Amino acid sequence: MATAPTANSAIAQLADDSSGDDWPGFGRTYGEQHYSPLTQIDLDTVGGLGLAWSHDLVSNENSATGPIEIDDVVYFASGYSHVQALDAQTGKMIWEYDPGAAEAAGRRLRQGWGSRGVAWWDGMIYTGTQDGRLIAIDARTGKPVWSVMTLEEGDYRFISGPPRVFDGKVIIGHGGADAAATRGYVTAYDAQTGKQLWRFYTVPGNPADGFEDDAQAMAAGTWSGEWWKHGGGGTVWNAITYDADLNRIYIGTGNGAPWDYRIRSEGKGDNLFLSSIVALDANTGKYIWHYQTNPAESWDYNASMDIELADLPIRGTLRKVLMTAPKNGFFYVIDRTDGKLISAEKYVPVTWATGIDMKTGRPIEADGLRSTDRPFTMAPGTFGAHSWMPMAFSPKTSLAYIPAIQSSTVFDPTVIDPGTWQRPPDNVLDGGIAASFPLDNQPSSALVAIDPLTQKQRWRVETPGFVSGGVLATGGGLVFQGHVDGTFNAFDAETGRKVWSFDAGTAIIGPPISYRAGGRQYVTVLSGLGTSSAYLGPMLAKYNLTPAKQRRRVLTFALGGKVRLPVERKSPVEISAEGLGAPDPAAEDAGFPIYAQRCAVCHGMRAVAVGPAPDLRASMVVRSPDALASVLEDGILASRGMPKFDELSAGQREQVRKYILAMARADRADTQSKRN
Repeated sequence: MATAPTANSAIAQLADDSSGDDWPGFGRTYGEQHYSPLTQIDLDTVGGLGLAWSHDLVSNENSATGPIEIDDVVYFASGYSHVQALDAQTGKMIWEYDPGAAEAAGRRLRQGWGSRGVAWWDGMIYTGTQDGRLIAIDARTGKPVWSVMTLEEGDYRFISGPPRVFDGKVIIGHGGADAAATRGYVTAYDAQTGKQLWRFYTVPGNPADGFEDDAQAMAAGTWSGEWWKHGGGGTVWNAITYDADLNRIYIGTGNGAPWDYRIRSEGKGDNLFLSSIVALDANTGKYIWHYQTNPAESWDYNASMDIELADLPIRGTLRKVLMTAPKNGFFYVIDRTDGKLISAEKYVPVTWATGIDMKTGRPIEADGLRSTDRPFTMAPGTFGAHSWMPMAFSPKTSLAYIPAIQSSTVFDPTVIDPGTWQRPPDNVLDGGIAASFPLDNQPSSALVAIDPLTQKQRWRVETPGFVSGGVLATGGGLVFQGHVDGTFNAFDAETGRKVWSFDAGTAIIGPPISYRAGGRQYVTVLSGLGTSSAYLGPMLAKYNLTPAKQRRRVLTFALGGKVRLPVERKSPVEISAEGLGAPDPAAEDAGFPIYAQRCAVCHGMRAVAVGPAPDLRASMVVRSPDALASVLEDGILASRGMPKFDELSAGQREQVRKYILAMARADRADTQSKRN
């Protein structure tokens, strides 16, 4: 292993013009382009690409995460921030560190599914945990150096996104706006000591308490009623990008808490800084500018997707821009010096708006969008046109590559009385209270190449399922992406032609990386779906994903790689007839809303799971009331990521159990009918 780096070398390695020998940050460099300049693997040689090594993960551990590589070592956090260091050339484990986040998280365990990535700076690895800690780990030994709690005691926030580092600082946000009274913020710490340096709130607090800064006072004028009692939302759970040229941080903020604008703000005002890109001074955290993608947002159209930086010749003038493709279906190019919109166009079908007003930067909302007396079909749906899986930008082709989602959701405002609505207790989902996602609505996905200078789509490749993996672009003229059908693929970056594919045997949605070790270019990606994908399990069932039987792995490729994986079993989940019992329609109907609010986010709609959480239709625990009580009331599986739900009465537990058994009976009958 190389000698310990200095802070100056860390800055050089994270610079956008660095050599590409390493992949030291979530998007490789400060600008987060998810681009490697390496060219050893290119259009001419990619046919010789093969598996160089693989590393098996703990069974059913969440692996939808982005690795990094520095000084010939690959680092990643799977599961609940289970951090591992592997030799980049051989895959041999060097060390592992488990912070015990699942056991410590309590009810914070209910809404997240673990870490999406780690960060590196000056000889240390940084990870955020489900229970809210930010931990610095010695990159050589795997021993923790310092740990700070980033959240407030008793709240329901949690960390799932990767930390970012810049100029001797490490910055982290949090999630939690879909299930509790959460006020978003982002915090910067000293990378060497863990000392808090600054914090920026994305939603103003109670005016009676005074405002933390002028930006909060300004934002308060865009809210109405007693919004602070609802928290407000605006969490910074994913998108954080550092601009080394301007010494700024750009954050992408989340949806409101609760979603419905009529509840949280009396249906008045823009509600800053929800669904916004906000520019902050990197030294102080002071507000500089903002651009709001969805004023008065009500549909979970957050702006938390990755933010990528570039210098582009816009109409003959080189301008410093940021690019982002948030959930609302528009691809934005924004001047990062002043926050002014340069362009914005649809990259998927969109029904909620007809376009973006270039004079004001505001969306031109469709007629009927905010009707209070009839439903409106929103496209994109609540899962968005782009999820957390990052896009990529190639300076070589000057194209952005977006893993896009095409879907719709029906919002029905008549099911809510804003005057009497109360948030359900106990940290359970309260977001999509007016949203329905019919299972006969088949969403789809595509890899879309867009020219940010013209907003024209250069090419579009349809991809399997409703969601596809994060994207890597390379100097070799390639774009790499994993798919839910179990393949890892390379495309011609100019045309979209598939030029290489590898059968991993299980879905891949995490972002790939590329680096050089021992003079050889490698490509690394983790296989396996995340729990967020399990929420739409019925729509992925046709791929016969069997989470309990399929391995999750670190897969590393190089030219001349010859390693072969064991053949993975792909078949429908096997549902035993034992203990299914007789139908109980009344109990099943009562159990559905309890399941939807507490269970579906991890175990899937209709109990069809495709992520790391078990498929409850096949679980023998559900067949026994006593066994289920030991899990839900006593929390015997908390260390494995299954939180307690001890607020449920014995009667409610039985109703949930009956609902799950009903789903098992229905799917077992359907499977047998197809076989016959």
